[in-house]
Amino acid sequence: MDLVEVSPNAEPPVCKIMDYGKYRYKQSKKLHDAKKSQTVVHVKEIRLRPKTEEHDIQVKIKHIKKFLEQHDKVKISMVFRGREISFTEIGKKLMEQIRAQLIEHCVVDQEPRLEGRSMVMIVSPKKNK
Repeated sequence: MDLVEVSPNAEPPVCKIMDYGKYRYKQSKKLHDAKKSQTVVHVKEIRLRPKTEEHDIQVKIKHIKKFLEQHDKVKISMVFRGREISFTEIGKKLMEQIRAQLIEHCVVDQEPRLEGRSMVMIVSPKKNK
């Protein structure tokens, strides 16, 4: 048995007689169980261009749905190259079309926003109740 100081800041300090090895073992087991039950959220990225054809967009949407089913967040990036940057409204319209098709599967965390030469939208899966 060991004399363990439980609360050093209390007035007077609180001490307890216990088996310190057993206490540390229980603490490590509690920490291990907490780690086991937590979920890690990954951010997957899908990259598009403004000139991406309709069938290719449908394939990308299918990939996004698969990522959302795996409880991952998805970052949808519309990359503008060269003079395409002057036609950001085309990219905005394409992002809105994608959001309309995904509305029952996800929640939009970040609206489509221009960041440098790319437009970014972040979506996450809906919470199951």
